[in-house]
Amino acid sequence: MRSSRELSTPRASSGAADPQAGYALSLTNGPEQGDTVVENDGARVYVDPAATVQLDDRVLDARVDENGGVSFALAQRR
Repeated sequence: MRSSRELSTPRASSGAADPQAGYALSLTNGPEQGDTVVENDGARVYVDPAATVQLDDRVLDARVDENGGVSFALAQRR
């Protein structure tokens, strides 16, 4: 069994400086240089520098379905 330190962590990144270009979510074993590390309730996400600025007023929501599938959504911070 793998320890929690060996499990991959989501990393949000922006492919361009234009927020309309969209974002990518990938799995990684650690942050890249310049990433912001966001932690909440035991969950950790690494965010690249461009996405950090663009997503400053957003909340990333994750849901796990009954089959163990994970989905993500962005929402405006209240």
